[in-house]
Amino acid sequence: MQRILNVLFLILLSAIALALLWLGARLALLAGSWWYVLSGAAMLATAVLGWRRSPKSVPVYWSFLAANLCWALWEAGLDGWALAPRLAMPTCMGLYMLTPYYRRHVGIEAPLTGGRVLWPSLAVVAAGAVGLAFWMDATPGSTSKTWGPAPASAAEGDWIAYGNDRGGSRYSPLAQITPANVGNLEPAWTFHTGKLANGKVGNAFQVNPLKVGSRLYLCAGNNQVIALDAETGRTLWRHDPHVDLAGVYGTVCRGVTYYRVPGASGLCAERVYTATLDARLLALDAASGRPCRDFGRDGQVDLRQGLGHVEKGYYFVTSPPALARGKLVLGGWVMDGQKIHEPSGVVRAFDAVTGTFAWAFDIGRPDEHGLPPEGSTFTTGTPNSWAPMSSDDSLGLVYIPTGNATPDYYGGHRSANDDRYSSSVVALDASSGQVRWAFQTTHHDLWDYDVPAQPTLVDLPGGVRGLLQPTKRGEIFFLDRATGKPILPVEERPVPQGGVPGERIAPTQPYSTAMPSFGGPRPSEKGMWGLTPIDQAMCRIRFREARFDGDMTPLSTEHPTLTWPGYLGGIDWGGVSVDPVRGLMIVNNNQVANYNRLIPRAVADRQGIKPMNAEHMSDVGGPVAQLGVPYAAHIAPFLSPLAIPCQQPPYGRINAVDLRTGKMVWSRIFGTSRDSGPLTLPTFVPIPMGVPNIGGSVATASGLTFIGATQEHAFRAYDTATGRLLWKTRLPAGGNASPTTYWSPASGRQFVVIAAGGHGAMLSGSSDTMIAYALPKPK
Repeated sequence: MQRILNVLFLILLSAIALALLWLGARLALLAGSWWYVLSGAAMLATAVLGWRRSPKSVPVYWSFLAANLCWALWEAGLDGWALAPRLAMPTCMGLYMLTPYYRRHVGIEAPLTGGRVLWPSLAVVAAGAVGLAFWMDATPGSTSKTWGPAPASAAEGDWIAYGNDRGGSRYSPLAQITPANVGNLEPAWTFHTGKLANGKVGNAFQVNPLKVGSRLYLCAGNNQVIALDAETGRTLWRHDPHVDLAGVYGTVCRGVTYYRVPGASGLCAERVYTATLDARLLALDAASGRPCRDFGRDGQVDLRQGLGHVEKGYYFVTSPPALARGKLVLGGWVMDGQKIHEPSGVVRAFDAVTGTFAWAFDIGRPDEHGLPPEGSTFTTGTPNSWAPMSSDDSLGLVYIPTGNATPDYYGGHRSANDDRYSSSVVALDASSGQVRWAFQTTHHDLWDYDVPAQPTLVDLPGGVRGLLQPTKRGEIFFLDRATGKPILPVEERPVPQGGVPGERIAPTQPYSTAMPSFGGPRPSEKGMWGLTPIDQAMCRIRFREARFDGDMTPLSTEHPTLTWPGYLGGIDWGGVSVDPVRGLMIVNNNQVANYNRLIPRAVADRQGIKPMNAEHMSDVGGPVAQLGVPYAAHIAPFLSPLAIPCQQPPYGRINAVDLRTGKMVWSRIFGTSRDSGPLTLPTFVPIPMGVPNIGGSVATASGLTFIGATQEHAFRAYDTATGRLLWKTRLPAGGNASPTTYWSPASGRQFVVIAAGGHGAMLSGSSDTMIAYALPKPK
């Protein structure tokens, strides 16, 4: 057995040495670090001595380990995550060479001095490290029996819109659950949506449920609308719109819209609206779930009107309509990256009572607000608006976050209006659809930096009416929502140039200079990561092979381009929450880049890259056809061969920013490795490394911030003022949604509820579960 172990060890050492020699030589030729080729040479010399059974192999290798330690400290400092791939695997191999098995193999018969202490100590350290991870992950929280105050009225405990209010603050005045008693939270009820029509369970269950009166309103991924008893989770009614999910890219419904018709009584005096994956706008009676037959045609409006021919899966709605001065305003999700002349990104408004068309904002004809003339359509291929919108009835404005003209990664064909309004927040007159102002977050966007997050409206002392616009770039712009003028400074800075033939590159881009940037640390060769020196070297080679001149580096055909941050952000559709009492903005962000490349059309044709159709499903990542422009594209996260990010952890953080000063108040690593790991396999060990996240938070008056969002299947509560983790519980899948908190008069308790559906692209599992938490009922 000892002989077999030693042979296997030397085979492994030889293979690692040859791999590092090869990879190190490639890296050195790319003007990268020489240490990997030197490491390979040292390991190969050790392996040769080992095969010859020479006792010199031990001191030679440990001399290399000493030099490797010095190099690692010189390059990475005392950062534990940076040191791990440089030291862990080589040190483990050196420790094997100290075992009696190997020492006898090379003729060293004398026992290792201190060996009887070393080996038990290493076992204790290893077990202690795992135990420490679980101990640190255990968050008992404070368990005071004292409850915070009840709201002044039951209505204060409602959650009436996506993000709680029409401005998407994600703030609740409720204060019964406090930092002192949050540790007592327990599941109050659990609800399951059941299988979708396509047989999937809980696919993309990302809803932010509403709560009005005694009812909770939500939608499942197949657009079934459900009303629950807010106290018990019991189903009160369920409406199935019978959506055909065949050919639909993603089954997502992030919320519904509630409206009380002024002066009305009886059936449909209170309504719930949803927009579907097959492009319909539905109105339902909030009490019974029955269709409101006086809305549109028999309770629904066909959103394909004016779009012309729409291929299946190319246009659908995932966000709830915004409500502004009695009108429902909505855009749509248009399939990314397929071809020019995809369905129009038109934004439309409909009367909330009758469903009658009110106005349109068509970027191709921004001053014309009616339906297109007979025989024509809204302008195809224009920037769309798929994210949740916000509104301010006092100003008569609705705020539209926009995306890109199709396709995403080439813009030589885009019109002047496309370039004017893409990747922007646009304030429209709620009565007419006329543009009041527009602020562009990315000029001539070539990186899929569409604005994914709901504009968050916030009022500050002194009568300042603000709008916070988070972006995938990690920039957060703080604007006056009446005028669109920056409240905190915005500076135009030069960005890298040199696009492909036919492209034009914006010379500058806007930066929110008084706010922290949430794109993460700038990638560098020494910041490349891996579990071992081998995959770290591979990531360093990929970094050196790519073009990277900083953020906003244009894509090319000659080299891959490192796009930082990637299309996950920065900040994605979870947006931010605002605690107006403490003047804090809570931000969860990602720190993962993309590795993108343009593909000449002739090459793409040879590779068989085609746009999505009835026979061929496509994705927004991987190879995308971009038919109609000179280039297809290959879009992917920047990962190692072990399917972990090439960048050094952390990959996700949660932060608080003082809105009065723009300064960071606190920043914490967000999430552990328990449900993720190499080759997409979970480690089952909760190492606090910060993980990718998508989903929102909610802040409460008592000083708590609740959030799921992570790749880890967990739901957390933080102290809003300090960032201290106060409570954590396991979920059946990732809580990749925005939580809701509400008051239930039935028991006089505050509830916090989250959809734990997971997320396919996040690899955070899949579930059809919604869980409500509350303090235990008094006995």
